[in-house]
Amino acid sequence: MSKLEKFYYDNVIVKNFAYATAFWGVIGMTVGLLAALQLVYPIFNLGLAETSYGRIRPLHTNAVIFAFVGNGIFMGVYHSMQRLLKTRLYSDALSKFHFWGWQSIIVAAAITLPLGYTSSHEYAELEWPIDIAIAVVWIAFGVNMFGTILKRRENHLYVAIWFYIATWVTVTVLHVFNNLVIPVHLMKSIPVFAGVQDALVQWWYGHNAVAFFLTTPYLGLMYYYLPKAANRPVYSYRLSIIHFWALIFIYIWAGPHHLLYTSLPDWAQSLGVAFSVMLIAPSWGGMLNGLLTLRGAWDRVRTDPILKFMVVAITAYGMATFEGPMMSIKSVNAISHYTDWTVGHVHVGTLGWNGMLTFSVLYWLLPRIFNTKLYSVKLANTHFWIATLGTLFYVVPLYVAGWTQSLMWKEFTRDGFLQYRNFLETVTQIIPMYGVRALGGAIYLGGVFLMCYNLIKTVKSGNLIENEMAEAPARAVYVPHKGEHWHRWIERRPVLLLMSATIVVLIGGLVEIFPMILIDENVPKIASVKPYTPLELEGRDLYIREGCVGCHSQMIRPFRSETERYGDYSKSGEFIYDRPFLWGSKRTGPDLHRQGGKNPDSWHYYHMIDPQSISTGSIMPPYPWLARNDLDTTYTAAKIKVLQSLGTPYPKNYEKVLYQDLRKQAMEIAKGLEKENIKQENLDKKEIIAIIAYLQRLGTDATPKPQAITPSE
Repeated sequence: MSKLEKFYYDNVIVKNFAYATAFWGVIGMTVGLLAALQLVYPIFNLGLAETSYGRIRPLHTNAVIFAFVGNGIFMGVYHSMQRLLKTRLYSDALSKFHFWGWQSIIVAAAITLPLGYTSSHEYAELEWPIDIAIAVVWIAFGVNMFGTILKRRENHLYVAIWFYIATWVTVTVLHVFNNLVIPVHLMKSIPVFAGVQDALVQWWYGHNAVAFFLTTPYLGLMYYYLPKAANRPVYSYRLSIIHFWALIFIYIWAGPHHLLYTSLPDWAQSLGVAFSVMLIAPSWGGMLNGLLTLRGAWDRVRTDPILKFMVVAITAYGMATFEGPMMSIKSVNAISHYTDWTVGHVHVGTLGWNGMLTFSVLYWLLPRIFNTKLYSVKLANTHFWIATLGTLFYVVPLYVAGWTQSLMWKEFTRDGFLQYRNFLETVTQIIPMYGVRALGGAIYLGGVFLMCYNLIKTVKSGNLIENEMAEAPARAVYVPHKGEHWHRWIERRPVLLLMSATIVVLIGGLVEIFPMILIDENVPKIASVKPYTPLELEGRDLYIREGCVGCHSQMIRPFRSETERYGDYSKSGEFIYDRPFLWGSKRTGPDLHRQGGKNPDSWHYYHMIDPQSISTGSIMPPYPWLARNDLDTTYTAAKIKVLQSLGTPYPKNYEKVLYQDLRKQAMEIAKGLEKENIKQENLDKKEIIAIIAYLQRLGTDATPKPQAITPSE
């Protein structure tokens, strides 16, 4: 028998990430509650640009995903990995760099997003310098993880480690491809891909960010902490193998289901649907593997809050991974897409799956590394019921709101006219449901505060075991035995496992992405589509800065209800100069793709300054600063040059005359406003002129209307 070697687990880094998880959870959910209240009472926008809904929403999603869940991942990975591999982490220095680097990125996001620095790509809104920082810190995490794996004392890699490896490699690939941009200046970049291609790459990333950041690492945590908490072995080793390989292969194909009935080619949509439906099998295999692990331990579930949290988390995972594929079926997606049903579905996963599992791990882990007992099991049980109630109050109203929206959008009278032609009629109908949703969020957040109190009291009652002593025999040369499962051979070879997971993940991405990039026929050109004028380009960037894409789509689908309300359906060739694409994923307000020319400039002016004065009952936030701020054209020429390098056909040497074109178009709009009794000093130099120019351009190329200014030769 090998001699036992003594070594020490690093609990300091685990404690740091645990504290950060709880802290950022409170911050991220508080911001989310503010956003929910803004949709009921616009006064909660506080009259400030930095706190308006369009800027707060991405702050909330980033804080919850990358700060709360992200720190929860690193907490669980660093704690479980050391014990599964029987070794200390590879590098204490890398661990510290990882922790402080990640917190710095979160702080940078908390500063830049409210200031309006955004790429507008959902779940990837951060600008290029922060993206580079994310890559550096993520690589440091990977080096630390693989260094630890290579110096392990255990020959076989447990199933949780498989999921950690797949998470790391896939997130790396997704982050790189979705952030291929050309910088304009320190906080502005332009994507390499445009229109339909940009949409496909974004939702290839967006869906799989959910898959490989919010799902696979948490499955790894489930496979470690559920058996530990229940004191039971995992139900089925073979099922875990099927779960892992089938999940990472199928998941990566499913992104196009976010773009059904859009201008994306049918073949890509069909692939997304097919693989999305197939996802039910491996997802439910993992759910059943988790729940069946509790066989023989159900009596404990009644009294143990940690197991209660885990059971609800796994059940929520099962619900979300059934509902997602169902919503990917085209007939169902025709009802659900752009509605609050999708928002409710997402929050089943975040509040139920990620939230509940994170709470259970915190309750299980912190008492052990502080060598004490949980301060109050009763408070933890209370938190469980509060969190469950909060989730129900949050999700159920959004389902009702989503179904209400879809039914009202598609309703026709007996005479064949839209029953609710005014989009605002659907908005006012669902405001009470938004109110109940906000109440649910407040209840859920209250439970988080209760948890923090319980954990603080727990920590104070014990002492951190900074370097926890352990012992294990040195890793011996492994001799396979007869009848051993074939997968054991792969588990002993982490580099092979990494390479295999990479290949499995890349197959779907290559098949979907490369034909869209390399085959021009996938995006038919439209001769009448021209580049944006300099003023329209600046207005588009203001639209992006204010987060308008969070509430408005720019994609009219080929449904009679949509073409009757908005106009002709959208074609892929209309978006060839759109960097980034702005199709949106939610309609809190109407679609804007055919907005150009529908209303006079004065309507847009008053609508931006005080939406309620134009649309009584509107929940759109006001944007008075657009009429106060001078338009910054410092980087207009630089933007044009970058776009030219990407193939946008602006005339040669256009930078010499573009400011003349910009001033001419701005003056024409300002003079028109003055004729309509909107008098303001230097109005032609204000930001609102640019955003009016952009809105009046939307959708007019494919359905030609009089244009204001075209680029000079």
